[in-house]
Amino acid sequence: MSAALSVFVRAVALVGPGLPDWAAAQAVLTGAVSWAHAPTALAAPQRLPPAERRRAGAAVKAALVVAEQVVAQAGIDPATLTTVYTSSNGDGANCHALCEALALPQRLVSPTRFTNSVHNAPAGYWHIAVSGREASTSLCAHDHSFAAGLIEAIGLVRTRRQPVLLVASDSPYPEPLQACRPMVDVVGVALILSPQAAVAGQGDLARLSVDLVPGDGVADTRCDDAGLEGLRTQVPAARALPLLAAIARGQPAGVDIAWPAGPALRIEVQPT
Repeated sequence: MSAALSVFVRAVALVGPGLPDWAAAQAVLTGAVSWAHAPTALAAPQRLPPAERRRAGAAVKAALVVAEQVVAQAGIDPATLTTVYTSSNGDGANCHALCEALALPQRLVSPTRFTNSVHNAPAGYWHIAVSGREASTSLCAHDHSFAAGLIEAIGLVRTRRQPVLLVASDSPYPEPLQACRPMVDVVGVALILSPQAAVAGQGDLARLSVDLVPGDGVADTRCDDAGLEGLRTQVPAARALPLLAAIARGQPAGVDIAWPAGPALRIEVQPT
């Protein structure tokens, strides 16, 4: 980027271990309450039809639950939102089940399993559920998927001049794949980014000025809490935590997200 690009954060949602929702997470991220590990509890996505709701795995649930929460917080019609869905793994449990099916002599693959095997399955479920016809991007950049999703979302906000829903989520693989790609638990993050400040009575959480800077010597901004820092390094979607902490504190702050062999993402957070 030749110059920093600014967007406004209309709303945030978060679910993860010891972080049941954004309201509870704010106290942890600001240091008012110490983080304590507890398994991620995922509610059933209410916008999915009952049959799809029962079949949805953790990966789909995490993505859709935070999407539901963030649009409710923003008070915005979800059908009007361009979306960016990003995940480093996709649906690990579904991948495991497909591998098991293909290892059997019959090689019988469930149509639902096949449908959920594509990386844009959560985005597809969401747009069908909300009757959304706006553009949608699903992407993966391994451990740097949140940063890649944020760059994509900001680009869409600036070019389309309309709010964008960004969802980052990750869920563990079952064994034996978990041993090769260890991940402690499910994490889902959602933000609604807007090109302009909210109208009176709605409010924004923060203004972000985002730029790409030379990556030499730039390290990721860390979480102050040791437990949260462990979570940040063990679940790619949790790399959003330093940014979410800066938003939660409501104070000017800088957040760096390093990128391997390339420029780093530098984010200046200004409360509104």
